[in-house]
Amino acid sequence: MEIFSKGLYIDYRFHGSASIKKVLPILVPKLSYKSLEIGEGATAMIKWHEMVYGNISEAERDTIAKNLLTYCKLDTWAMVKIWRRLKAII
Repeated sequence: MEIFSKGLYIDYRFHGSASIKKVLPILVPKLSYKSLEIGEGATAMIKWHEMVYGNISEAERDTIAKNLLTYCKLDTWAMVKIWRRLKAII
């Protein structure tokens, strides 16, 4: 994120943002959060809280856990792919 927030790599399509949600579609367009049940950090935090502290069934807890793992996996893979893309440019 620092590379983008410090302006070391700029693209007008980021719209001035250093967010992975703005950077990823430009640098790695094949990856997307659009099809995920949990597709952004605020929702992930809410769902985690619901999973841990909520009065929900075990099945609902399992579904949230699966969706959180899918979201975190994509977040991590997205950072790797962005890093590789930047490394290829340098």
